[in-house]
Amino acid sequence: MVDIANKAIGFVQGVTRENFDNDELLRLSLTHLLQVIGEAARRVSPDFRAAYPQIDWKAIVGMRSKVVHDYLNVDEDIVWDTVLNELPSLVNELERILNADNLG
Repeated sequence: MVDIANKAIGFVQGVTRENFDNDELLRLSLTHLLQVIGEAARRVSPDFRAAYPQIDWKAIVGMRSKVVHDYLNVDEDIVWDTVLNELPSLVNELERILNADNLG
């Protein structure tokens, strides 16, 4: 999840919303990466999810379901906002968890 989220974040570095709106390849790429993140979250064990409730697992998996099952109606405002505003904090939290697990 961390690697894919970082990839998505990297794709929007220096990109404006107008660039995003005019770049179908970028929009499709980011949508796919959010799908992959959601699929990875869906495979996280219930015990792990319970141990880290600060991560909104349900929302992440829900995004994946929306992208997979209703791909013709994906809200690009949500894709843009998620990559810009949600993924950086998700990466930070996941890295904190991974670092804590590696220390313990």
